[in-house]
Amino acid sequence: MPTNITPSITIFLIFLGLFPFDSFPGLEAATGKLASVPGIYVFGDSLVDAGNNNYLAISISKANYPHNGVDFPGSIATGRFCNGKNAADAIAEKFDLPLPPPYLSLKGTFEEKARKAAVLTGVNFASGGAGIFNGSDQQLRQSIPLSYQVNNWLAIHKNLTSQLEPSEAQIHLSKSLFFVVIGSNDIFDYFGSFKLRQKTNPQQYTQSMADKLKEQLKRLHDTGARRFLVIGVAQIGCTPGERAKNSKHECDEEANMWGSLYNEALVKMLQQLKEELGSSMTYSYFDNFKSLHDIVTNPARYGFSDVKSACCGRGELNAQLPCLLVSNLCSDRTKYLFWDLYGHPTEAAARTIVDLMLSDDSQYSSPLTLTQLVSS
Repeated sequence: MPTNITPSITIFLIFLGLFPFDSFPGLEAATGKLASVPGIYVFGDSLVDAGNNNYLAISISKANYPHNGVDFPGSIATGRFCNGKNAADAIAEKFDLPLPPPYLSLKGTFEEKARKAAVLTGVNFASGGAGIFNGSDQQLRQSIPLSYQVNNWLAIHKNLTSQLEPSEAQIHLSKSLFFVVIGSNDIFDYFGSFKLRQKTNPQQYTQSMADKLKEQLKRLHDTGARRFLVIGVAQIGCTPGERAKNSKHECDEEANMWGSLYNEALVKMLQQLKEELGSSMTYSYFDNFKSLHDIVTNPARYGFSDVKSACCGRGELNAQLPCLLVSNLCSDRTKYLFWDLYGHPTEAAARTIVDLMLSDDSQYSSPLTLTQLVSS
């Protein structure tokens, strides 16, 4: 997770899955009672990238090769850093929406029909390796930073408002879901930059992350976005790659502390933004840090048997090699929390986390659960 040019920095927000709704309290409320959502627009890093990086000519932060996609329909390596579908896909399916296609797949004259449909049901702007800050990507173009993702949204917004009457567009945008999953890469950029560490301390840096994210959320709000689902950074010291660095396979608590610092700043920023924007904004913050802690502490409760190793990799904890065609592949992906050494979740993990977002159990979500958000 140390640099901006590999999937390592795009780790984790861990998404969990395939666990019966009646296995723990509150999840039964997530079935059959969801309000209608006309579209879902996704912003973030490799946790929700659907293949945008496939279209970046020089990026090496890609997942368009096996064993990635082994459980995706047709066993296609779509560019998702996962064995199958990711959390953005799982949310779209919960609301009976098509999987949001990667924005860059919709460019060009031959894609006009697909673009016209996706504009209304949802588009995925996320990019593996992306951060809140532009970072080294401004020069290297290894990924699409958040500000550029919002720029791409402006192009889609223009298409949307040309298809709908002004009042229809306003209603559509106000009821759609804007899903934001980003932050881990910025933290690892700071870790890996002596220059950054000289210029600012951890508290100042994580606060600046939250401030910069606020700018981008306001840009989205200015275009009519009203419902935001924002995911906090998970325990970024507990990926297989981090555990494999020590003989006891323990988490890196310093890295976790940094994630916690950012989440504190993020929560306060969202509260302040809500105060500024009033009733024109509603949001759900999902505490991925706590969800990861709880799952790792009691994996059986969530249907997992391995929460330390990567499903796809080689060596100790399957964390000595990325997920490649020559890597070992676990036989039962539903039992693994992590897909690869970088901490990307398996499809099973993604689905369970989405279930937690929708649950009536509010210990992970504030001030609203996802179910409450879409009903607001």
